[in-house]
This record gives sequence, structure tokens and C-alpha cells, in this order.
Amino acid sequence: MNFLRGVMGGQAAGPQPSGAETIHKLCDRVASSTLLEDRRDAVRALKSLSKKYRLEVGTQAMDHLVNILQTDRSDSEILGYALDTLYNILCNDEEEEQDAVTPISASGKPKNASSPDETAQKQSDDLGAQFTEQFVQDPEHVTLLLALLEEFDFHVRWPGVKLLTALLKNQGVQVQGIILVSPMGVSRLMDLLADSREVIRNDGLLLLQQLTKSNAAIQKIVAFESAFERLLDIITEEGSSDGGIVVEDCLLLLLNLLKNNSSNQNFFKEGSYIQRMKPWFEIGDDNSGWSAQKVTNLHLMLQLVRVMVSPVNSPGATSSCQKSMYQCGLLQQLCTILMATGVPADILTETINTVSEVIRGSQVNQDYFASVNAPSNPPRPAIVVLLMSMVNERQPFVLRCAVLYCFQCFLYKNQKGQGEIVATLLPSTIDANSISAGQLLCGGLFSADSLSNWCAAVALAHSLQDNLTQKEQLLRVQLATSLGKPPVSLLQQCTNILSQGSKVQTRVGLLMLLCTWINNCPIAVTHFLHNQENVPFLTAQISENLGEDERLVQGLCALLLGICIYYNDNSLENYTKEKLKQLIEKRIGKENFVEKLGFITKHELYSRAAQKPQPVFPAPEQMLFDHEFTKLVKELEGVITKAVHKSNEEEKKEEEVKKTLEQHDNIVTQYKELIREQDSQIQELKEQVESMSSQNEQMQTTVSQQLAQIQQHKDQYNILKLKIGKESQSNGQVDVSQVNGLQTEELTQLREEVEELRKQHALFQTQLGDKDALISALRSETADSSAGGSDHTELLKELEALRNQVQAQSAEINQMQTERQELLRRAEAGSSDEVSGSGGSLEAGATAEVESRLAAQTAETEILKEAAKGLSESRAELEQQLAAATSTVAILQTEKAKLQTEVQESKKEQDDLLMLLADQDQKIHSLRLRLKNLGEPVDDEDDLDCRDQTDEEDYEEDDEKEEDKDEN
Repeated sequence: MNFLRGVMGGQAAGPQPSGAETIHKLCDRVASSTLLEDRRDAVRALKSLSKKYRLEVGTQAMDHLVNILQTDRSDSEILGYALDTLYNILCNDEEEEQDAVTPISASGKPKNASSPDETAQKQSDDLGAQFTEQFVQDPEHVTLLLALLEEFDFHVRWPGVKLLTALLKNQGVQVQGIILVSPMGVSRLMDLLADSREVIRNDGLLLLQQLTKSNAAIQKIVAFESAFERLLDIITEEGSSDGGIVVEDCLLLLLNLLKNNSSNQNFFKEGSYIQRMKPWFEIGDDNSGWSAQKVTNLHLMLQLVRVMVSPVNSPGATSSCQKSMYQCGLLQQLCTILMATGVPADILTETINTVSEVIRGSQVNQDYFASVNAPSNPPRPAIVVLLMSMVNERQPFVLRCAVLYCFQCFLYKNQKGQGEIVATLLPSTIDANSISAGQLLCGGLFSADSLSNWCAAVALAHSLQDNLTQKEQLLRVQLATSLGKPPVSLLQQCTNILSQGSKVQTRVGLLMLLCTWINNCPIAVTHFLHNQENVPFLTAQISENLGEDERLVQGLCALLLGICIYYNDNSLENYTKEKLKQLIEKRIGKENFVEKLGFITKHELYSRAAQKPQPVFPAPEQMLFDHEFTKLVKELEGVITKAVHKSNEEEKKEEEVKKTLEQHDNIVTQYKELIREQDSQIQELKEQVESMSSQNEQMQTTVSQQLAQIQQHKDQYNILKLKIGKESQSNGQVDVSQVNGLQTEELTQLREEVEELRKQHALFQTQLGDKDALISALRSETADSSAGGSDHTELLKELEALRNQVQAQSAEINQMQTERQELLRRAEAGSSDEVSGSGGSLEAGATAEVESRLAAQTAETEILKEAAKGLSESRAELEQQLAAATSTVAILQTEKAKLQTEVQESKKEQDDLLMLLADQDQKIHSLRLRLKNLGEPVDDEDDLDCRDQTDEEDYEEDDEKEEDKDEN
């Protein structure tokens, strides 16, 4: 303890030990002391020395401090000292000193502080990185820190958060990997945001910022741990844009989670968090006195909106976010800031850029932006007010670039907006009392400021981008140059300024405008070549050997001349494709022409402009290329090179090929239209087939039920036959008079039933004739049509299945008819025996009449069978004709539906016939029961056959006796 008092307190007598010796003794005390109080005092002493003797403490005490963290978990005070000591070792001294006097931003950089000595800073950074690398060599050390964060004690949790933040700053990737694989590692860190102590919560935000840098996996985990909900709640609690540095930290963390992470962006949109951003941009009427922190917060909020609708995102995700921003009123709120007064310049610039990307490519948002008016008297469209700033050379450069970007985004994929801009230049729509967008662009195009020239030229080029109609309309624009002189066209005025040798930036802008204008527009090419001075000027510019600054102009002149060749319709005799190529070969040389054309893509500013749509340039003089124009150059460079090297014969062949391709395209278009119509018809027919199939299934179910009932009746009939056979043997004879009386009534009923069957048979014959006529009509239609073979096979299969079903049902009908005839024969045989036994001649005549009628009915039934057979043959012929047919798919489907309808009708008719036969069987069964009740024996089929033969012999004998009587 005296030793510690010497270190911590007053001076001891004698020579003082060096810092390294003191630290060595303290480390021994930490390692060897058995009392917790001694170890705590030693660690406290190491903490006080860790800033001054950072290298010595880090080298000798790090392992002992880690051991303290592992063994003394029960004492929060010694844990806090150990964590603070490790933090002092791993963190930079300069940063600590700055922490004491200057506020730290969310990015960890000091605000408004002078930069320290670079050499000392580098040494400090190297020392911190070395100790951090040593500490994280064992992943268990990081896991131990994560476990200590669960301690609620302030003296443990806060130093642990700061230490882990320092580790992430020095060895971010390695520490991220350890935390990622640690169970519940990210979840423990997310719990810091719920801590009621603001210091820990705020430092937890800084920790999560370092954790989520450039690691998509951790970003997703943090997002799904309700990070968006918690961060937005903190921003609201802290006052949104009027809040302090905590709001800034939350916004920076949100940017880390959303930037270049499509999964988190989709989760943010689907969670309806975009709607919660709208209150951030509600500013009051008094916009004076914006604090620096408010400017920073609002700037980050605008960046957050831009991340969601960035052009680098997928088009689908961007479009969805743009739609949400319009629906929730966020776009309207941004436009309010845009038109407000007293807004700082950098906030206004960023707001313009944000509105640009919110409306880019979204027709609904672009239409709304076109309707926004500035609060002026009289009201002016917001587009006009912004263009006034763009062509005003007194406005800041970044603001003018932002306005140009906004105008480009307004016209991106917006042909309606392009037409409105070009219309303000046409003579019929010019209003002398108001300033229009077209007038401002023309004024900027011909002003003395080269930057205004370039911006106006690029803006006009975007008004013509991929819009042939507006390119032709712009040819009508006439300009009055001076009093007393006739007006000249806008195209001619651009070439006149180009030939006057103005600044490079002005000429580059005009050349980009002309290239965009005449690209893919033969009429504009003809107008350009009609001026006899244009082609000589271009060839002279290309052929000259100029300095580095003029090389870009030469390349653009070569591009313009190449477009005149490629899109030339040979309407001008002096400037046909062949003559222009000859001129290039004589005056410039093909190889030299191609080399000059390649100067464009080799320019250092070309690649910078090609990276992203927003024009971002460090200085006005470097503003030379437009993003959309770089796409045009990339598209045309190769085709122009080929066009220049092609011979006349190749040109003719290519024209012939083009004509052939155009004809082919026309044919293909016609076929496409035909296919679309057929597809719609096929879709309708498919729906009809599906409905018919469902009906067919229902009918099949009904038929199956009826067949089951018929089979059940057959079984009952067979059982009754057996019972009748047995009972007939035991029953006696009944009175003859009763038999005769009852038999007469039964025969009368049988006659009525036979008459009814005859009427139904006639009705069936009529329906069969109608069906034959319909089949003949279908056969004639099928012979005139043509269709694909794939559908024929399907129809034939379906018809074959239907024909098999009809044949099966016909066989069933034949069997039922045979059984009916046998039953009638047996009934007649029984009645004949009764009549012959009684000797009544009247009853015999009645029986003969019944027999004749039954025979007629049987014949009619045979005719019906032949008709059904003829129907089957007609269907077979129809199948052969369908196989040879070449009708369209739609006609075949229609005929298939008709055939299915006819088959369904046939099924219904056959079902009716089956029902009639079932009724007849039932009646015969009732007759047999009556015969049984009358006491008449009813035999089996063999006995009935024998009786039939006996009855025939008796009838013959009776006939002979009657003949003998007549002769006598």
C-alpha cells in the first residue's frame, strides 16, 4: 500500500523509479495480489498512467487487464478501471485531447478543430492499430466484451461501449466478423439503444455506426432488430431537424443501413417508414437564423430521401419509393422548401437534387412538379424560376448544377414534358407578356457566359432526347437576330455561333446539342446539310492539327459529321452518303477521322460524366460532358466507324437488307397482331371448354348414378325371378274367370304403353334427323377450314373417348332391349296359356294384336339402333375429316365445342331411352307379379321357350280344326 501511495499520492524519499519500472511493479501486483482491494488499486494506478505511458502499459499490462475482466466479474469497480485502461491504450491521445475541448460528430471527427501534427498522429494511429490487432487475435476477448455489455452497471457498460467502438475503428473488418458469428452479438449491441441513460445510448449509436460500415450482413441483422423503429423514435424525441448531435448520429446510422442495401431499402419502404419522414421537412414561416446543427441534420435527412430513390437502385424499387413519397405528401413538402424564402443555399441545393431524383422517371411525380408554382405575383411555374437561376451567372455554381440536374430529371422519360418545353419556343405559343422556359433556354444559349451556354444547350438536348416528334418541331423555331434582318432558324443560329470560334465550353455544348438533335432524325440531317457552310466548316475543324484543348471539339465535329453520314437519306444530291465519305477520304482521311472521333471517349472528363446522371464537377471550366450524351457517344462511335469504311456496294446491300428487314418486320407485326387476336379467342374458347368440361363431369356423375341404379334394379329383378320361380311351384290354380278379367285389363294397359313408346320413338327419330343435319353442316364447315395438327390430335382423342362411351351405352341399351323382349315373350306365353285354357277366342285375338304391336315396337327399336350405328359412322367420318382439316385454332376450338354439345345431347337422349327401358322393365315386373298373384305359374327362360314351342303347335292344331269346320 505504501508503494501505491507513492505512485498515487505524495513524493517518497529517495530516487524515483522510472515509468516502465513502476508499470512493471503494478503489473506484478495485479497478477500476484490475493486481495481484491490491492488488485483494484493497482489497476487504478495503471489507468492513471495509461495515457502518459501508453506504450509501456499496453506492452506489459494488456494480458493482466484481460485476465481481470475474466476473473473479477463480480466487482464492477475493477472492471471499469480495466476497461478504461484498455480504452486509453487502444485509442489515440490526440483524439482524447480533442474530445475534451471539441464536440465529436457522428462520424468520429472533431468539429472546428485544428488538425494535429501529421507525424505524431500517424504514430499514434499505428500504435493503436498494433495494440488492437494484438487484442483481437483471440476472438474470445471480443466475445468477453460483448458479455460485459450485459452488465447494467454504468461503470462497466459505458467503458465497454467505448472500448468496442475503438476496436471497430482500428480493426473494423476483423471485429465485425467476430461479432457476426457471436451468438446474440448484434442483439446485445442493439439493446444499447433502449438504455435509459442517454450517454450510453448516444455512445451506442456511435458504436453501431462503426459496426454497420460496409457490411451488408450486419446491416440486415441490425435492420431486422427493429433499428428503424428505434432510430425514428429517437429522432422524434430529440426534436427532428431541430434536434442536436444525437439526431445527426441517428441519421448517419440510417444512411449506413440503407445505402447500397436493397434488402433494407425494401424493408424500410414496406414498413411504412417513408411516411414518418414527412414531418422532418415541415419548416415554419420564419426561416431566419438556421443553426449549423439544423443545417447538418436537414442535409442528412435529404440524403436519406435520395438514398431511397437513387438512380443506382433497381428501377422497380425506385419507382415504388417514388410512388410512396408522392402519396404520403413528402414530395409536396420538399417542393414547399424549394419555393420557400430564407432557406440556406446548401440546403436549397440539396433539396433541388432530392426533388430531382424523386421525380426522375415517374410520370405522376413529374406532372405534379410541372404544376408547382412559385409564390410570386403573378405566380410562375417552379421550372421557370429554377431555370432563371440556372442561366444567371451570379448564382452559385453548385446551385446551377442542381437546377440543371432537376431539369434533366423532369424530362427523363417524359415525352409530355418535352413537348411542353419545346412548345414554348414555337411561334404559335409564344406569350410576349410572360417569361417561358423556352425563352430562358434561348437566352442562356446565346448569352456571353459560357457556363450558361453549356447548361442551356444540355437542357435543350434533354428536351429532344429520344423524341423524334420534338426534334422535327424544333426545326420550326425562328429567331430574330437583329432589326432589319430576316429571322433565322434555331439550327442555323447554333451553327453560326459555332463557326464564330467562341469558348471551348460553349462550342462543346452546342455540338452536343446538334448531335442529339440530328441523331436518328433524317429530316434534321437534311436541314443541317442544306446550309452549304456547315460541311466545309466541320471538315476544316477535323483536319486541322490543334492543341490539346481543341481535340475534344475536333472529336465532336467528327461525331456530328458521322451522324450526317449514318442518318443521311440521300435527299440532297451534293451531300449523299457516298459523296460525304469521299469528302472525308480526300480532305481528312478515314484513319485520321476515326482517330479524331476516338478523342471523345479518351478524354478524362468523359469517364467521370459517364458514372452517374448527376452533374458533379469541381470547377465550372471542367463542366464539359453530359451523362446522357456519353451514352449516345458509346452507341454511335462503332456504327459511324463502320459507316465510314463501308463501300458503295456494301451500302446498297445494307439498304436492301434494311428494306427486307422492314418488310419482314411488317409481316411479323401483322402476324403478331393475328396471334394476339387468336390468343384472345383461344382464351375465350379455353374458358368455354373449362365450363363444358365441368358440365361434362357433372353429366358423367349423373350417368354413373343412373347406371348404378339400373344395376340395382337388375339385381332386384333377378332376385324376384328366383322368388317367382319358387312360389309358382307351390301356388295352386285360381278361378279362370278372374284370370281372364284381370288379363284383359293388363293387356289394355300394355297396349297404351306400347302406343306411348311408339310416340316417343317417333320423337326420337325426329331428333335423330335434326342431329344428322347438324352433323352434315359441321362436316361441310370442317371441310372448308384448316387448323394446326397439334389440336387435331387432342380433338380426335376426345371424340374417340366420346364414341367409345356412346358405343358402351348402345351395348347397354341393346342388352336391356333383349331382356325386355324376353320378358314380353314370357308374359305373352303366360297369357296365351291362360287364354287357351279358357277357350276364349276374343282373348286370343287380343293377344295376337299385342304380339303384333310388340313385334312392331321391336322393329322400331332395331331401326333406332341402326340410326345410332349410322350416327357412330358419321362421327367416324367426321374424325377423318378433322384429321385432314387445316383450319385455325380458334375455328377448331369452336367446332370442338359444338361437337361436345351434340354429344351431350346424344347422351341426354340415350339417358331418356334408358329411363324408358327401365320403366318398361318395371312394368313387365309388375305384370309378372300380377300373374303370380293370379296363381299363374311363371317359369324360367328355358320353360318359357318350351312353352312358346307348345303354344305354336296348339295354335296350328286350332287353325287346322277351324279350316276343317269351314270346309264342312
